[in-house]
Amino acid sequence: MKKFLISLIFVMPASLCPPAAAQKVFSVDEAYQADVKVYVVDQAYQADLLVYKVEYAYQAKGNKGLWFFTDAAYKADKKISFTEHEYDADLKIFFVDHAYQAEWKQKKKMYLMY
Repeated sequence: MKKFLISLIFVMPASLCPPAAAQKVFSVDEAYQADVKVYVVDQAYQADLLVYKVEYAYQAKGNKGLWFFTDAAYKADKKISFTEHEYDADLKIFFVDHAYQAEWKQKKKMYLMY
């Protein structure tokens, strides 16, 4: 019984933690290679997610729209493909000029980047 309780102490906190958020992305050429298909909209109000491109990987923490584009697929949390048509996309994004502007507009789509 004692061993069971001790194991619960270590297992429970790990199970309560949310999954790591994926914000290190790699842009692939073909849609079939992508985890998420993305369309870049013309205006911020049209977007599901406002994205800010950060310079360094350590800045891409959390699922807040701070994206770091990696130079290799194996370094990325998610592989994305940019589509030419909005109807082909899983996620509509708009690139913003400042990090504080990055945010989810459609929170129901947040699961796409976990």
